[in-house]
Amino acid sequence: MLEFKNVTKRFGSGVKPAVNNLNLTINKGDFVVFIGPSGCGKTTTMKMINRLIDTTEGSIIVDGKDVTQQDPVQLRRSIGYVIQQIGLIPHMTVGENIVLVGSLLKWSKEKKEKRAKELIKLVNLPEDYLNRYPHELSGGQQQRIGVLRALAADPPLILMDEPFGALDPITRDSLQEEFKKLQKEMDKTIIFVTHDMDEAIKLADKIVLMNGGEIVQASTPEEMLRNPINEFVEDFIGKDRLLQSRPEVTTVEQIMNPNPVTINMESTLKEAIQKMREMRVDSLLVIDQEQKLQGFIDIEMVDSNYRKYTYVHEVMDTEEYAVQKDSLLRDTMHKMLRRGKSYVSVVDESYHLAGIVTRATLADMVYDTIWGDGMEAAIATPE
Repeated sequence: MLEFKNVTKRFGSGVKPAVNNLNLTINKGDFVVFIGPSGCGKTTTMKMINRLIDTTEGSIIVDGKDVTQQDPVQLRRSIGYVIQQIGLIPHMTVGENIVLVGSLLKWSKEKKEKRAKELIKLVNLPEDYLNRYPHELSGGQQQRIGVLRALAADPPLILMDEPFGALDPITRDSLQEEFKKLQKEMDKTIIFVTHDMDEAIKLADKIVLMNGGEIVQASTPEEMLRNPINEFVEDFIGKDRLLQSRPEVTTVEQIMNPNPVTINMESTLKEAIQKMREMRVDSLLVIDQEQKLQGFIDIEMVDSNYRKYTYVHEVMDTEEYAVQKDSLLRDTMHKMLRRGKSYVSVVDESYHLAGIVTRATLADMVYDTIWGDGMEAAIATPE
């Protein structure tokens, strides 16, 4: 899909190369994240792919074709590109912004309208948003439109330069999850540049860590966290990271309780109260007949609605936050703390409820990681 062969970039003679003799192969459908300190060459490397910057030496091959042998304008129209500043055109509607490349490619009006309607559904925004203007959208919504614009011409390759860097943490979390799911569904090859190691660990199939214009280590997130190749990688990752302390525990599936307390959405509020009393809990996860997560209900919802409503689905909160079974544990823990959650539901790819991770579970794991049996022995036999 994408190959760098002995690629070097110099900005002026006698100057140390910004990128030095880079060799890397990226397969179709991979999500590859370039990361490293400022000035390491990661953004220069990405911009050489669509010839915003030209190589000094070597070649970059995309789908069997050398990019330097292609017209740069046509090349850029065939590769999606998303940047932090988004760059939506203010006097164009959201729909017009999405299909901007289609306009350059001389698509018919009908084709552009159809494509815009198809894409807006992918990010769960209403179709009438296509008639709005960028200033009428939130920052997160604008960034979604920037991503859709990159997808409009259905390019096999998409470049993303710190696209979520300017967003608040919760919006950023949401967009990361949304985009990773979208990438899997559409089987796109993504080259993503970031300075945020947590973002790289969460999104990447492969992390390419650069320094001084060269690749220091290129591997899966799990491999890099477990086996950093040298001290630079260790320091850049951060020695306090959970996966280094407890390498055998990496995903929420490994520590979740697979039997959370649930109630069917068609059950009555009286049945919900009885179940809370029996299980000695103050909230229940709500599922449908297919065991798919629908929301949650707690004692306060029941208490304030008991006289007005009969069934769980009439009063439940449908904004239940959930993570996939293969979500990284460290990332999930950070989200729980940021959102002030005491637990997080765990689902599979079809949104069937698979389990639950609570703060108590995390506390037990951190206790074992830091102190283990040694602390228990110390408590049992004090000096």
